[in-house]
Amino acid sequence: MTADSGKPPKKEKKKPRSAAEKAEAVRYSKMMYGPTTGEMRTTAKKVDYGAAYLKHPKFQSLMAAFKNGSNFQFTVADKGRSLTISTDGTHILFEGKVLFYSRDLNKYERNLLLDRQLIKQYQTIEAFVHLVFAVPRSLPELGAPVLTYRNNGLFLGGEELGAGLPEQGPNIMIGAYKIAVAKTK
Repeated sequence: MTADSGKPPKKEKKKPRSAAEKAEAVRYSKMMYGPTTGEMRTTAKKVDYGAAYLKHPKFQSLMAAFKNGSNFQFTVADKGRSLTISTDGTHILFEGKVLFYSRDLNKYERNLLLDRQLIKQYQTIEAFVHLVFAVPRSLPELGAPVLTYRNNGLFLGGEELGAGLPEQGPNIMIGAYKIAVAKTK
């Protein structure tokens, strides 16, 4: 009674591979041929720290107010948070805490200093890191940047900024810059 009905025979369905078989196939493929284009590690992108601020009009107004000894304030957004950057003429504040401050050197210049304790607290926030690099870069008298940023930490030379805090104190002198209007005594 096995009569031929004229229909072609059904194809047998392949059984799906188990997770162990798939993992073994991927391991063998990587061993033989290396990673695929989508699996290759991306090269670390060189970030120009501070460049986002340097050309921004609000940052330029902040630096002009800092040099002139007047007040200015603006906010930046970083990962859904609103952060305040301001100056009162002698200090640059981040979230109301002093980051940079200046001391009079003579009637034409001031020294720019950086607070290390605040850096340890905020060094993982991208907007903060860009600000730390932008302020010295906006003052051409200071020359080449002395700070570097690696692995979510700020470094001065080869030493992490928080390393010598107890012995060296909380402040780092960045250098001297010219003020916009000379003080008369």
